[in-house]
Amino acid sequence: MADNDDLLDYEDEEQNETTAVESQEAPKKDVKGTYVSIHSSGFRDFLLKPEILRAIVDCGFEHPSEVQHECIPQAVLGMDILCQAKSGMGKTAVFVLATLQQLEPADNNTCHVLVMCHTRELAFQISKEYERFSKYMPTVKVAVFFGGLAIQKDEETLKNGTPHIVVGTPGRILALIRNKKLNLKHLKHFVLDECDKMLEQLDMRRDVQEIFRSTPHGKQVMMFSATLSKEIRPVCKKFMQDPMEVYVDDEAKLTLHGLQQHYVNLKENEKNKKLFELLDVLEFNQVVIFVKSVQRCTALAQLLTEQNFPAIGIHRGMNQDDRLNRYQQFKDFQKRILVATNLFGRGMDIERVNIVFNYDMPEDSDTYLHRVARAGRFGTKGLAITFVSDENDAKILNEVQDRFDVNISELPEEIDLSTYIEGR
Repeated sequence: MADNDDLLDYEDEEQNETTAVESQEAPKKDVKGTYVSIHSSGFRDFLLKPEILRAIVDCGFEHPSEVQHECIPQAVLGMDILCQAKSGMGKTAVFVLATLQQLEPADNNTCHVLVMCHTRELAFQISKEYERFSKYMPTVKVAVFFGGLAIQKDEETLKNGTPHIVVGTPGRILALIRNKKLNLKHLKHFVLDECDKMLEQLDMRRDVQEIFRSTPHGKQVMMFSATLSKEIRPVCKKFMQDPMEVYVDDEAKLTLHGLQQHYVNLKENEKNKKLFELLDVLEFNQVVIFVKSVQRCTALAQLLTEQNFPAIGIHRGMNQDDRLNRYQQFKDFQKRILVATNLFGRGMDIERVNIVFNYDMPEDSDTYLHRVARAGRFGTKGLAITFVSDENDAKILNEVQDRFDVNISELPEEIDLSTYIEGR
């Protein structure tokens, strides 16, 4: 069976190229607001294995976030969980820690944990989170499988011993199951990240259902997303047995604390000049600039480089290795400006990003939320600036304000540094 690549990359970038998966971000000290744990207790209260606690300390995490407090105690007991919490609140750590806690790696060559998301970069990122938290669990094996690379390589990996934890995209996972290379008969944990995006589209839902049917009946099922509409919740629950439902900061409150949001009215042909001007005057750690197509991504990244800005572009048109390599360069702070399409808009976790530009207006309010959430993660400060160049742009901006109860004001002449830089 050929790998179902089209499922993972979508046919029309302008409309559909959103990505999945929320990763964990280190909580910062002195963060104010309801989104930091109400209890000041630490991760020790969850009675996690000492080797997991050591890895948590190494990562610099101190206090669990609200969503971690709500979910981890039940998750480690094997309960089914359906959780919606806004971007940057550490949802990934919930299932990573809960599944590692329950893992008995003595049982080798069997896959116990399957985590699926619907973009390759994010599958890669989740596998890195597992490696980070299982640092002191040397017998735990993690593997990541996604389309775009030769399936033979994945089959080779599986032949050399089945990993305890498999992270991947549905098309490739299904191909490995159909080829009888991946056996899920002993699976104990089935996790979907950004589950709404995976279950809303019927072709992907079919793949997820077929994979689900090849797993045992008595497993733990956990699903997470930053946006979980009332319509998709019953669909999620069909996969579960009496799940604990957690909705942290429901719909209207999905605003991001600490994030300054502004817009600029300008003509299409004025965007570059304004962008360069703002990059010159604003202080930034790292910046993500969102555009609506591959061509615009390539052109803008090139233009920024020519103007001596440390920029790099990521889009769907690149081959897999190039994409991951560029993502890693940005994550490692080798480049400070990333130009990206929506491929990068959902769940990508770069802790130093403090400014996001919507160079092109996102196509809907959900996409807006996921994009601007790249800045100001885990309640830290950040700045989002959106370019508005026509009536349709203005309409979407108004929808965002109405839906999330947020005031997006016109960009002032001067912005106080302390509003978007930590510690200023």
